[in-house]
Amino acid sequence: MQATATASPALLDYATSCTLPTPWAQFTLHAWVEPATGKEHLAMALGDLTTGEPVLARIHSECLTGDVMFSQRCDCGAQLEGALQRIAEEGRGILLYLRQEGRGIGLVNKIRAYRLQEAGADTVEANLQLGFHADARNYELCRPMLNQFGIQAVRLMTNNPRKIDALTRLGIEVAERVPLLVNRNVFNDSYLNTKQAKLGHMMTPLAEAIAARAEP
Repeated sequence: MQATATASPALLDYATSCTLPTPWAQFTLHAWVEPATGKEHLAMALGDLTTGEPVLARIHSECLTGDVMFSQRCDCGAQLEGALQRIAEEGRGILLYLRQEGRGIGLVNKIRAYRLQEAGADTVEANLQLGFHADARNYELCRPMLNQFGIQAVRLMTNNPRKIDALTRLGIEVAERVPLLVNRNVFNDSYLNTKQAKLGHMMTPLAEAIAARAEP
């Protein structure tokens, strides 16, 4: 008996959209549902994204403690605000808001990881001690979200090389990396240093990095 081919299930189902006034601009808010998990993912879009020119973009993973509760243990909330402000200043861009709290381990486990950090573990060690990968996020979700707008090339606001690699593997051109270095403070200095040392985050402004490579 010949097997019948079946279509692969969609990663995301588009749900709806609305206008969203913010302190920086009036964005259009778009929502998707991930059938496999029931999670709801969002995009905030501004301006004409269909011109074919690379779009200023940010892939932002949910951080309730940083985005909503103003935690200074990370730079997430400041990155979210900084990205939206830059998009507003240019009048064109998109922010993908992925519901992948704690680099994919969830809110409660992130708080457990914080407790381990208070006992001496760094942010990578804490995730590993809880039985998770250092970074368990899934960036394949970006493909259907960007497809919704016909976006094929981006100017990506990130310090994380994994995001660049992930988009490149998905066939999205990263025409430029735009550094997003904000809110280093006494509470997150070790956290940011660990991201640089163990996860390869690029925590040096581009001009300084280029100058350093040019030195004999």
